Amino acid sequence: MNKLYLECNTGLSGDMAVASLIGLGADEDALLKVLKTVPDHSFEIKISHVKKSAIDCMDFDVVLDKEHENHDHDMEYLYGDHHDHEHEHHHHEHHHHHDHEHGHEHGHDHEHHHDHFHRPYSEVKEILSKIGMTDGARALSEKIFAILAEAEAAVHGMNIEDVTFHEVGAIDSIVDIVSFAVCFDNLEIDEVIIPKICEGQGHVMTRHGKLPVPVPAVLKIAELHKLPISITERQGEFITPTGAAIAAATMTGRKLPETMSIVRTGYGAGKREYDPPGIVRAVLFEEA
Repeated sequence: MNKLYLECNTGLSGDMAVASLIGLGADEDALLKVLKTVPDHSFEIKISHVKKSAIDCMDFDVVLDKEHENHDHDMEYLYGDHHDHEHEHHHHEHHHHHDHEHGHEHGHDHEHHHDHFHRPYSEVKEILSKIGMTDGARALSEKIFAILAEAEAAVHGMNIEDVTFHEVGAIDSIVDIVSFAVCFDNLEIDEVIIPKICEGQGHVMTRHGKLPVPVPAVLKIAELHKLPISITERQGEFITPTGAAIAAATMTGRKLPETMSIVRTGYGAGKREYDPPGIVRAVLFEEA
């Protein structure tokens, strides 16, 4: 059995999770082949090596065109005009630069709210049904989005089929989730151990206004799926709803064996600059 330990001491997001599995050796060519079938034409994929505290990490980046850009990683948008967080995104040794000539309608309200494109849950499920991936990857993708929809419905007090996704429904998050599912399925992982996922404090700006950290969707996912959340004294959002849903969909346990043999390790880099930097460490292991 392939057992995975996810070390999330600096949080968890979709792109960090994907990058960590690529670092473990998930088949990049197979992933890019699947992403060619996404029925959207507004993004390209960049997979590269970056340095985080001198550690060689993988970076997975969904690059949207200007018209469809999602502001989830925009520090001015998240923290306001006066912030201490700089957007970090250094690429080195690009060994993949995959372009998709696709189109995607996405409106922006430039009066400080950046009104994100809304995708109803039914549309997300339709998109997933059209992507050319394995049954295992499709089932995991659907499970992750179902967890997100369940949390959004509970937070907003509505039926799950009435949920519309904002930031999470943007194409970059869809690609993150599908990519994670494809890599996870490719590595044939059977068990996932997550002892804790560290989160920060403070507030972030969303289209609904300023929200406390953890944001409500993350807190609801943690509640419904008993995620091992550790609130630290650091300021900032370290767990995204996508990251929380990925953990909820795959975690099978919290306790590591007393001794284990390490098979392989992979490091996935985050894009927001914090100290210490955001890194998810993925470890394939065998019980000794």
